[in-house]
Amino acid sequence: MTYPPLPPGYFYVPVRPPVPTSPGGLPLADFGTRLAAYIIDVAVLSLVAVVFAVPAFFVLFTSLPDPEQFAYDDGPSRMFSEFLVPILLFELVLYVAVLILYYLYVVEYMHRSGQTIGKKAMKIRVIPLDPGKRLTRGMAAKRYLIEYGCGTFVPFFSYVDGLWQLWDKPYQQALHDKVAQTVVVKVSP
Repeated sequence: MTYPPLPPGYFYVPVRPPVPTSPGGLPLADFGTRLAAYIIDVAVLSLVAVVFAVPAFFVLFTSLPDPEQFAYDDGPSRMFSEFLVPILLFELVLYVAVLILYYLYVVEYMHRSGQTIGKKAMKIRVIPLDPGKRLTRGMAAKRYLIEYGCGTFVPFFSYVDGLWQLWDKPYQQALHDKVAQTVVVKVSP
């Protein structure tokens, strides 16, 4: 961009663009801060899931019969019923347990203060788009269903959802924020 010539002794001073704000006037959280909070939350939840899953795996695999004991005469039905079905059921129970754990952490924990451990660490908070309302469990549940529910079953949705805030104007909302009518703001130190 070219500027018109200035008289001698004068110069242009670059001006920072204004910080985007929520309808209530609070500064919005930037992409990097939100991403760091998400990574912290996933690390915390993964650690908790592993603490419960590893002992359960040991119990399951010590109780399963040895696959080499099955004879070719038994046919695939015995192998399926005594070996494969317990493993598949275990995986299903583990998957449901992790979804419930994520729900309790993301919805219930965030519903109380608008923050999770990652959001507290990064000093950001989820608030309603309307400054006159307070964050409800329904808003938090909508965010969870879009972010984790659709992100689990729709390929590449998590990427689109998370990156959406980079081009969303004026409130830098991800898709789960748009559905829940929320914004993520910086918390004053």
